[in-house]
Amino acid sequence: MIDTPPAFLRGVTGTRPRDGDADLPWLRTVAHRVQEDPGTFLSWLEEILDDEEAVRAAAKRSYWHPNGFAKMVLHASADFRIRLHVWPESEEPSRGESNPHSHRWEFASTIIAGEGMHMVEYRETTEGGKAHDRYRYGADPANPAALLADGEARLAVEKIPHVRRGEVYACDTDVVHTVRPIDAGLTATVVIQGPHRTPTTVVYCEPGQTDDQPNGELTEADFRVLVGAVAKAVASCR
Repeated sequence: MIDTPPAFLRGVTGTRPRDGDADLPWLRTVAHRVQEDPGTFLSWLEEILDDEEAVRAAAKRSYWHPNGFAKMVLHASADFRIRLHVWPESEEPSRGESNPHSHRWEFASTIIAGEGMHMVEYRETTEGGKAHDRYRYGADPANPAALLADGEARLAVEKIPHVRRGEVYACDTDVVHTVRPIDAGLTATVVIQGPHRTPTTVVYCEPGQTDDQPNGELTEADFRVLVGAVAKAVASCR
């Protein structure tokens, strides 16, 4: 296992605010650091791949999303995580995270492989919009991963940000959005996730649909293949 923090993580923790809070401005700073120093970030990916225990631990924290992309946790500490989301090359663009949803934590993300991400941000409205069933995630103490029905709502599009490779997207807990790759090629984003700010979050599904689908197991072999492909893509862009 890696005994001393890699250069990338040392640089990240060295920029923490004096009060130690992993707030949104700091998360954004870390995401920019990935773009400003791709060589150090690439070295970190390679160090992880060269360490069997690091691969084993990261794969155990990771999973396949039901819509076909991998959510891999490269670093996990008490108040922030660094995740790598990977959409493998496919015949057509992935659905991504297609149900409008918010998050219990703030995050900043940046595209390191592929064309970028298509995002749509929404707001609830009493007039117009599109009907959805509203669910609460994290509201059941006995099963924090369950979705509990929370009435109905109409959603209207607030804005449609496109985030291209090299750009940074920052997201607060009150933002409701969908996310999907722009094209069908290999796409990867680095997500810098802060601490939980709210006990629950919201997920919207169109009537008759549900987002309550099981995640898939991500093996160590999957992890090596995906992170290796991303590392190769990052290296080719330097």
